[in-house]
Amino acid sequence: MCQVLEEYHEPLEQELRSASKKCVKCKEVLAVVVIRAGDKYCRDCFDQYFRHKFRAMLGKNRIIFPGEKVLLAVSGGPSSSSMLRQVQEGFSQSTHKKLRFMPGIVYVDEGGALGQSAEERRQTVAKMEDMFKATGFPFHMLPLEQVLDIPSSVMVKAPSSPQAASAYKAAVDRFIRNGVSSDVTPEEKVGTSPPYVLESQTHSLRQLMDSAKTLTAREDLMSMLRQQLLVHTARCEGYSKVMLGHNCTRLAVQLLTSISLGRGAHLAQDTAFSDSRYGDIISVRPMRDYSAKEIAYYNHLFHVPCVFTPNLHTKAKEKSSIQHLTESFVNKLQVDFPSTVSTIYRTSEKLQTACKNSSSEDHCDKCLLCMCSLDTSVEMASAFQATLMSERLSQPKSVGANSLFPRENPEWSGTPAGSCCKGTGQNCVEDGGCSSAFSPPWTFSLSASCRRLRGGKTGLA
Repeated sequence: MCQVLEEYHEPLEQELRSASKKCVKCKEVLAVVVIRAGDKYCRDCFDQYFRHKFRAMLGKNRIIFPGEKVLLAVSGGPSSSSMLRQVQEGFSQSTHKKLRFMPGIVYVDEGGALGQSAEERRQTVAKMEDMFKATGFPFHMLPLEQVLDIPSSVMVKAPSSPQAASAYKAAVDRFIRNGVSSDVTPEEKVGTSPPYVLESQTHSLRQLMDSAKTLTAREDLMSMLRQQLLVHTARCEGYSKVMLGHNCTRLAVQLLTSISLGRGAHLAQDTAFSDSRYGDIISVRPMRDYSAKEIAYYNHLFHVPCVFTPNLHTKAKEKSSIQHLTESFVNKLQVDFPSTVSTIYRTSEKLQTACKNSSSEDHCDKCLLCMCSLDTSVEMASAFQATLMSERLSQPKSVGANSLFPRENPEWSGTPAGSCCKGTGQNCVEDGGCSSAFSPPWTFSLSASCRRLRGGKTGLA
């Protein structure tokens, strides 16, 4: 009797096991990708799911208008390379509804800041050029050394044109009425190779990076330099949007890292879909809904080319920087608790800036480095004032000439070293402990986290 029951249930169990391995969308083909528990897709359905997610992110926010020039920042990594493939698919002949903006590509060569040889940099640039030429989009190859030559106007917020909700619909109607094609014409299929980089420029860039004393500060500084170069390039080439390849996993790490570095007031701008801190140039993050796992699966299944380029924490120890330690912490926690990244990411969606509307944001004082609103106007009994006091007590008498942010300079105008500003300075404290006497005048235009680059005390080492 028991044997009869076993023989009766065996075909049913086999059918249930085979059904559990089928795609959850078409329910016909066996699944090849398991994103989460219960989310199993076959190859074709996963392709449709991935492409729809990208198009839905752009359509839901409606920030990129038809006919606009959009600059794709591609580093060669998995996320930005996958973003480039999605834009390619959006312009392919088989796509039913094509993308309506005009794409361009930019690659920033950071080999000079990493100590790479000229031959290594040429090989990397050659691989990236081959990848970009296959797309047919115009591209620009920029060495990071160019950031030393950009004008100071890049650190000034340019006036932005208001984009009302009705403006998007009007732009679509005008685009359809004029019959403008978003295809890239043969005349636009050009590339700009990096100009010859002088050894003196690379040496100056290395000095700039070495002035940040910790790996945490160097990573933060390089991110700001890269962003300023992207904004400057977009302005010079006529682009109004910069598309970044930040994925969900990276933004979750960025959120925790920013809190650790004292950038809590800037979390909304650092992790939101759009970032308008520069005014006329808006940075968008269309890959923010993708996890690193989804991107890795897609690149593997559909043979998306990637180019590995080392960064500052390549082969570094886990505790070498706050960014690297936070990334390791989130990835390890994600293994045991698969909802870790999504929970952190969903939290970032609820954040807002202090200046909620554009009119009040234009009147907010901006940091000279990160271009975020200054968060230094706080009461005396605050963590920021305590940090300033600690820096003053640990202040050395002299600093080397190669330091990017020297603490004492006889050419400074204003309060002489060792005296008090008598309450006129922004950070004057009682009992003769005036931090204005220990800082150059321009440090009062830096946010709390950017002042740590000057102090060089951010890090674990």
